[in-house]
Amino acid sequence: MPEVTNPLILSHQLCFALYATSRAITKFYASLLDEMNLTYPQYLTLLVLWERDGISVQQIADELELEGATATPLIQRMEKLGLVKRQRSSEDGRQLEVHLTERGMALREKALGVPHKLGGALGITKEDAERLVSDLNALRERIS
Repeated sequence: MPEVTNPLILSHQLCFALYATSRAITKFYASLLDEMNLTYPQYLTLLVLWERDGISVQQIADELELEGATATPLIQRMEKLGLVKRQRSSEDGRQLEVHLTERGMALREKALGVPHKLGGALGITKEDAERLVSDLNALRERIS
C-alpha cells in the first residue's frame, strides 16, 4: 500500500518557509537599521528614493507594493524625521512629489554596508544573493 503523506504539515509548507524567512531577515535588518534610526519600511522607501528622487507618493507605493493609504503616513513620519520633504509637482499641482533632504541623502553612505552585512550573516555570496532575488522575483511574478 502506498504511503500517504499529510500535505498539511507546517514545516513542509512553502508559504510558511517564505513567511518565517522574511520575518527573520526583517528582524536582522531591524538591528542593522537601528544604527541609522530607521525602520525597515523607511529603509525600503529610501532605497526607492535613492534610485529615483522626486517621485510621487503613489509611485513609491507602487514600487513597494503598498496601498497609497499605507505609504502616506510612512512618508509623513519620514518628513517629520527630516529625511524627506513633500512638495506639489510643478507639472501637476494635484500630485505630491517626495524629495530627499540632505539628511536623507546622507544616510545612503551609511546604508551602503547593509547588503554586505546581510550577505555575511546569511553566509551567501553576492552571486548567490542575486540568483535568489531573481528566483524569488520570478516566483512572485508567476503568482501575481
